[in-house]
Amino acid sequence: MRILFVLEYYYPHLGGAETLFQQLCEGLVNRGHEVSVVTSKLWNSSGSVVLNGVQVYRVPTPELGKRYWFTFNAIPYSAWYARKADVISTTTYNGALPAWIASKMYKKPCLITVHEVLGESWADFQGMNILIARLHQLLEWAIIKLNFDKYVGVSSFTKEAIEAYGKNAIAIHNGIDYGLFNPERYNGNRVRYEHKLDNCFVYMYYGRPGLTKGVEDLIKASVSIARSIPKSRLMLLLGKEPKAGYESVLNLIHSIGIDNHIVIIDPVPRAELPEYIAASDCVVIPSLSEGFGFSAAEACAMNKPVVVSNVASLPEVVSGDYVFCKPNNPDSIVQAVSRVYYKTMGKAEPRRFTWDDCVDKYETLYKEMVR
Repeated sequence: MRILFVLEYYYPHLGGAETLFQQLCEGLVNRGHEVSVVTSKLWNSSGSVVLNGVQVYRVPTPELGKRYWFTFNAIPYSAWYARKADVISTTTYNGALPAWIASKMYKKPCLITVHEVLGESWADFQGMNILIARLHQLLEWAIIKLNFDKYVGVSSFTKEAIEAYGKNAIAIHNGIDYGLFNPERYNGNRVRYEHKLDNCFVYMYYGRPGLTKGVEDLIKASVSIARSIPKSRLMLLLGKEPKAGYESVLNLIHSIGIDNHIVIIDPVPRAELPEYIAASDCVVIPSLSEGFGFSAAEACAMNKPVVVSNVASLPEVVSGDYVFCKPNNPDSIVQAVSRVYYKTMGKAEPRRFTWDDCVDKYETLYKEMVR
């Protein structure tokens, strides 16, 4: 098959969606399919390149409002490369419209992967005014209502959220690289020594400071955790995008005077991430919403206790030692981290999400669509 992906971002841009589509595209290439990707141009990338067998076409866009420019600039690219494709695959949000237009122009079947459906929750996020929230909600509704041939949710929770819009959907969980996230390969000693964390109780957050991630709630909780748990430290592997979220977190840390308790570390290459997880005593995922929850699943794969919001898809992916906390509730985070410290955690059955299984299910769908 010849499969065209229309994606707002693709490797080497980092994120959960980018991890999914790199694994999916390369997995399909390894199975003999011809895969091409239309995506946005990164500042240090060429316009056309082959990455691990995947043909990548990059669309130039202005930096200001890059995501929204991609929606329109990608239309002619998607239409051009769709001519020879057997099937088109896209995702929420900004790649969906150009992919849908191309599919209609050439009568090619089109599948959309939905990472998250926020619906009415858009209005609940701090830092987003009500008008912008309603516009995002309307955009989400419009994309899902475009009548794609297949809808995939990255969890059962997301599948049900899609179906609430009146669309039939299939749940295909994202995968975890269990060769990379293998607890037997790492001890975390170097990280602890380098950041002066020896003999500390280390609770960790890693990821973006986005509106739905709940990082500010964790920072507020850290004030009480610093008082109640001797020699505890919060290790923060904090992405610098979105910039406003990053600056908001830094300002909050400084304003409440918790600088000495928090170790802020710039994002590290993905190959180094498991060593940092190994250096922690638990991983905290205080999200207000998650379509899948890579951080939770990766931490569980590393056999680390997790403190995780009891919301959206997160209960689906948790295994091993865990404590649920309430979303948007710093006091609940304090209580949950304390339970990890005093080893009064819950225990969930092991769950595995392999990339082979993920690619198998997508490949089956694509074959059904071209019959």
